[in-house]
Amino acid sequence: MGRRKTGAVIVGLVCAAAFGLTGCTASEPAAVVTAEPTRTPRPVPSTIAPPENVDLVLRPELSAAENLTFFDTVNRAVISADPGAGGRAFIDALVAAGFDRAAMQVTDDTTTLGEPADSIQFAVGFGPDCLIGQYGPKSGGYQSAVRPALGTGGCLIGDTRPIDW
Repeated sequence: MGRRKTGAVIVGLVCAAAFGLTGCTASEPAAVVTAEPTRTPRPVPSTIAPPENVDLVLRPELSAAENLTFFDTVNRAVISADPGAGGRAFIDALVAAGFDRAAMQVTDDTTTLGEPADSIQFAVGFGPDCLIGQYGPKSGGYQSAVRPALGTGGCLIGDTRPIDW
């Protein structure tokens, strides 16, 4: 490129930058400068799909398994607020979150000898299945599962206490 042509290109670029491509003229037509487009890598889609209930609300139209994350969130909040929480705290929180009190069961907080139970279990019947939670020092902290309802229609085996509060 000759000196004169290079000068015209530089003047054209400076004017374009300073005046937004208006108000400048060059004695010779300016060469068109093309730049390679910047390539931004596309994000790789995750192989793990988010749960259907990402907004973490009770979704009664979905299955028990699809509501397990919400069930766990409610129960973990109870534990976070009170690490010594008993059955009533879990039931009250689940009711406040929209679960059906009439479909719930909970075991006693104490043994028949009056000692604190090693763990308590609480459950919500949810269609043909049950959302079951367990918490206590002998259960390794909080555990949960989705299991089919029992033939009796309940979720927990053994004695449970009335939810009459």
